[in-house]
Amino acid sequence: MADAEPGWELYRSFLGVLKEGSLSGAARALGLTQPTVGRHVEALEQALGLSLFTRSQLGLAPTEAALALAPYAETLAATAAALLRVAESQGDGVRGTVRITASEVIGVEVLPPILAALREQHPALKIELGLTNRVEDLLKREADIAVRMVRPSQDVLWARRVGAVELGLHAREDYLARHGTPRSFGELLNGHAIIGFDRETAFLRGARKALGPLRRDAFSLRADSDLAQLAAIRAGYGIGVCQVGLARRDARLVRVLPKAFSLPLETWVTMHMDLRDNPRCRVAFEAVAEGLQGYIEGEAR
Repeated sequence: MADAEPGWELYRSFLGVLKEGSLSGAARALGLTQPTVGRHVEALEQALGLSLFTRSQLGLAPTEAALALAPYAETLAATAAALLRVAESQGDGVRGTVRITASEVIGVEVLPPILAALREQHPALKIELGLTNRVEDLLKREADIAVRMVRPSQDVLWARRVGAVELGLHAREDYLARHGTPRSFGELLNGHAIIGFDRETAFLRGARKALGPLRRDAFSLRADSDLAQLAAIRAGYGIGVCQVGLARRDARLVRVLPKAFSLPLETWVTMHMDLRDNPRCRVAFEAVAEGLQGYIEGEAR
């Protein structure tokens, strides 16, 4: 390994190639020229004394060394982004960028009006909204604030429980008019188009008891995107799981088997303890927590 410590720009290009699979793709994503990205990768390989990519018919394939280095480079990227957010927020008042992460459905269906009100109150505040069902790592500063459906266990995280989001089975009224309303799981499984997941996740494995007979082989439409499942329910494809509060906003959606199926999701708003006194994070945390609590309380009425 060379004595000189590699600069951040080398790792940035390395991550770009790792993600895009080619020098040209990484150059487009990073706003650099292809030769510049190539020089960065070569310089990093020389500095580390490692071969990071091999050429294949599909582009550049990462070596075992590249895959081993990837999570550390991703941590560097997250830290660099967090540093810029903190730097941007310096000065008087609530200003700068806050990165918030939430699930697809919460991020698309619930948070926008909450964030719109926050923007009206603090126009110098900018929001980065990451939509993913993956639990973003607040310890690595991949996000400032996270909406989670599980209580965080780390002592360095500050968390507030805002309530439980209830999931239920729903269908559009005209679908039920055509196919009938099931009165039991047996009727549901034998005579209806069921919308559900494709690949089982850790959350779904933990919810097997609550899901009962709802298994992959019973679904006539499978999608790992919760938004895709919700869209299919709204389109009248069949019966699927969605948040009770969202279904109540749409007069066409009817809840099915409410006594037989109800899955409450404990909901938490979380951020790193170090950010509690940061003005931009504090006001965003309070707005998201209060907005979600209002959504959940309205759902329960």
